[in-house]
Amino acid sequence: MSRRHPTVADDEIRGTAQGTAPVPLSVLDLVTVGAGRTATDALRTSVAIARLTESRGFHRYWIAEHHSMPGVASSSPAVILAHLAAHTTRIRLGSGGVMLPNHAPLVIAEQFGTLEAMAPGRIDLGLGRAPGTDGATAAALRRADRLHEGADDFPEQLAELTRFLDDDFPDGHPYRRIHAVPGPVQATSPGGVQSPHRPPLWLLGSSGFSAQLAGSLGLPFAFAHHFSAQNTIPALDLYRESFRPSAVLDEPYALIGVSALATDDEKEARRQVRAAALSMIRLRTGRPGLVPTPEEAEAHEFSPMEEEFARSWNANVIHGTADEVRSGLDDLHKRTGADELMLTGNAHSGDVRLRSYELVADAYGLPTTR
Repeated sequence: MSRRHPTVADDEIRGTAQGTAPVPLSVLDLVTVGAGRTATDALRTSVAIARLTESRGFHRYWIAEHHSMPGVASSSPAVILAHLAAHTTRIRLGSGGVMLPNHAPLVIAEQFGTLEAMAPGRIDLGLGRAPGTDGATAAALRRADRLHEGADDFPEQLAELTRFLDDDFPDGHPYRRIHAVPGPVQATSPGGVQSPHRPPLWLLGSSGFSAQLAGSLGLPFAFAHHFSAQNTIPALDLYRESFRPSAVLDEPYALIGVSALATDDEKEARRQVRAAALSMIRLRTGRPGLVPTPEEAEAHEFSPMEEEFARSWNANVIHGTADEVRSGLDDLHKRTGADELMLTGNAHSGDVRLRSYELVADAYGLPTTR
């Protein structure tokens, strides 16, 4: 007999736009570490941003999974989310995302079942199939010789994870008597009572694969516009065309990740994003490090190739004064029709990142709550 966990309600996914924002605004956090700062400093900044954005009506706060990058301290999303859950009360918290091929599905079901028990009704489980790192590190994570070993099985891994979350493996399945705890099995034990919530599953992507899979399964979709802008509209179109109503969603729901940084002065915004671009240049050329200061970037002699990369990269970063960022976000929403904008601000200083979200909130007249 199948024990079916209550399905995720549509309203646990869809947010409500606040102030004059065209759609709900959310946050994607890589827990960036600047030169001269520690991971502890970065995590304290994450807490400060989560508390600020919660008080200003942002809808959700996601942590990305990355590995072997000195400037990105988000290798363990579940651990960070537990920390953020202890410092917030309303904002949705989730992974943006867990890279499923790096993990056993049962482990992820257990981790996010635990998070759901900590913050009932506030947890999202965003899933991706990319490694979130280089090939050698991915092989170490997956205990595999081939980078794509595991990623090729993503649909099967997703189905397995879903069954663990719902505790509904069919009779005769080898995992029928294995249960993710905390989870639905507790409701079937003598005296057991189980939460009516289960973390909604999101599929993340930067191309068409996850877009089509999310649509066919009737799941919400998150697209990485912040590093794959050329694919945004084709992927969203494919998601909407592929969408089939499900127990989770009646209609498509897509958010896009957006690089955005607002400062009090336009010149300062250019300084900050140039430093962030230098950090990305080093990562892309096999020299990952801490996020450099704007002063270091100003002193750096960019080669013609580096200059072109920085120009191209920053063309996809909405930056400037609060009004300029608001205008850029409004335009992006009109072009893509995204149902939600998830902002990520990469800068050396935690104070700069915190101020950016404050400026965006003010620009849209988002409410202030306690």
